[in-house]
Amino acid sequence: MKRVLCVPLDPVHDVGIKLIRNALLERGHTTELLSPDLPMEEVVRRAAAGSWDFVLVSRTLGYGVAELLARFVDLLDAAGVRERSRVVLGGKAVTPELAAELGFDRGFGGNADIADVVAYVEGREATAAEAAVSRTRPDVTAGFTYQVRHPRAAVLLDTIVERTLTWAEGRTSAAIRRVRVREAILAAGHGPGREGERTRLWDEYHALCDEPVVAGNRSGAFPKGVRRVREGELASLRSFLAEHSPVGAQPIRHHGEKPLLFKFLGSGCPVMDIVHAKVCERYGMDGFLIINPSWEARWEGLLDGLLTHENDGTITSAQNIRLLRELLDPATVLTVRAHRGLNTPETVLLAAHAGADLTKINLVYGSLGAGTDPERLAVDGLEAMRLAAKASMGFDIPGNDELSGVPAWKTLAGLLVTAALGHALGARPILKPLFCYGPHIVIHGQMSRNFVDYNVAKVRALRGIMDAPIWPGEPIAFMTQTEDRVQSANATSYHAALAATAGVEAITVASTDEAYSRGPISMAARIDAIRAVADAYRFMGDAALQPTEEADRFTHQLTEGIVATLEEVARHESLPHAILAGALGNAEDGAYPGTFG
Repeated sequence: MKRVLCVPLDPVHDVGIKLIRNALLERGHTTELLSPDLPMEEVVRRAAAGSWDFVLVSRTLGYGVAELLARFVDLLDAAGVRERSRVVLGGKAVTPELAAELGFDRGFGGNADIADVVAYVEGREATAAEAAVSRTRPDVTAGFTYQVRHPRAAVLLDTIVERTLTWAEGRTSAAIRRVRVREAILAAGHGPGREGERTRLWDEYHALCDEPVVAGNRSGAFPKGVRRVREGELASLRSFLAEHSPVGAQPIRHHGEKPLLFKFLGSGCPVMDIVHAKVCERYGMDGFLIINPSWEARWEGLLDGLLTHENDGTITSAQNIRLLRELLDPATVLTVRAHRGLNTPETVLLAAHAGADLTKINLVYGSLGAGTDPERLAVDGLEAMRLAAKASMGFDIPGNDELSGVPAWKTLAGLLVTAALGHALGARPILKPLFCYGPHIVIHGQMSRNFVDYNVAKVRALRGIMDAPIWPGEPIAFMTQTEDRVQSANATSYHAALAATAGVEAITVASTDEAYSRGPISMAARIDAIRAVADAYRFMGDAALQPTEEADRFTHQLTEGIVATLEEVARHESLPHAILAGALGNAEDGAYPGTFG
């Protein structure tokens, strides 16, 4: 056991050194805590009079700190303390560089963990278990029955599901045929003696692909900005992570076990994604969503290999997803977007095979706001749901079509239809309403009094209709942020506090420069958003925001609008027919099925 003198070299601030002392006492070390008002000479006399192994010095105030500490070190040297004691400096005004420059044996800055200080005293490295609670990978969908609680909505959803599944029966697509080939390729593996079979299968696969995908996979003639990740880059990444393995962090929570906190990945480079993700994990992030390039949705087929992309969107190859899953913390949730475009089922297959936890499918938004033909996306999306169910993967349903001006009740009806189809196929869907100041809201003034009531009403309306998990995104506070990063962080924190009040299962937050970065997302902006949410949750604790009576009126309006929309959808032969007829968003709303986005 060590003998430690704890010195608050500060007129008043001694909280940090007291917390450190408590931790040392719990570990069985002998300590003495001096009062914060002692003259420097008296501190030196006490340090010289005892046989201390360590003298821990805390300095919080920054005014003239370098000059003051330099004089203190000189006095310690003159008294012979440095010959028998290690002298350690810490506090908000301290940096490790400053401590070394002044001659201290070690310096700990304002963001250092108590576990790091205790580990240094004990002559070892801090472990993740000391700095964080034990983490297990959460299941966003656990405990939900998907029962439809609204009697009329239950009848309508059953009708829509039955008609859509009947319409889709026997239909196929190039994407579904590719899935079957991909399954055979994955089953063939990479063992010896299977080269001929693999070559035949890849030829069969490429016969179903567009030329840019074929050229990239066969000869490395990738689209502009795409190349393979070099071996040296991968080796450097692994070396960097081995040398800077981040100590785990406490999860960010409002009160209790939720909401979970997610962020986007999609820099284009899986190496950069991983570095950013590891830092975000250190700040308490629960999971990440991989966002793919827009061109990946427009071409038949997917590129294969460990690939980097110079523009937005990380290529969703099996190898890229597998690398992310391998290097993320085992408790971190990983979800892969597959909700739009020509490769929806194949993306789900690869995500499941590479170890992702969740995927993203929305038959309505993919057709209204992302440009996919509704009939094609319905056939592909239903197959994607079957694959997700087979792999025990949940899937979230983004509601971003509201950004085009589609009223919230039509958006929420689309979420419920997709969720009902997924549940009928054995999958576990997640409803994702927007917490967003969208065009329809701007035009019609539902948030003119506050941003609380209408967002709460969305959650209440969905909860009143279906027992399903709710995860506001994508992200919260979208359309409220500006180029001012402080304002953006504040807007995110307010919406996060509201989500916690509403009792949702998870939220997605954006970096503070995400909407206006004009380039790659910065690490500092990611941390800004995370810390803003953490501060909001700490401030709120188990308190809550109180919606006004207007939230009840909005909930009633939304519920009526959702049921009316489902009535309109149920009049059509199938969901694709209803989308094409404008039942879930039309040109007046700013939605153009199959051609916009």
